[in-house]
Amino acid sequence: MGGIQFVTDEKGRKVGVLIDLKKHGALWEDFWDGLVSESRRKEKSVPYEQYRAGRLRRARAWLSIHLRSRRRR
Repeated sequence: MGGIQFVTDEKGRKVGVLIDLKKHGALWEDFWDGLVSESRRKEKSVPYEQYRAGRLRRARAWLSIHLRSRRRR
């Protein structure tokens, strides 16, 4: 498969990989998403309403700061 090169150690064992992102960028994104998902598998979930409330609170805070800084100009 073109665009992929393996990095080997002194014994010839594959220890890494170089991926041409121009050629296989979508494949890398899928691989990365899988790694992130697996790393978060044991995290405690947050109820949607709690998540949404936090997002709205942060958005309002950001907007307030942003608007204040624009008024000063």
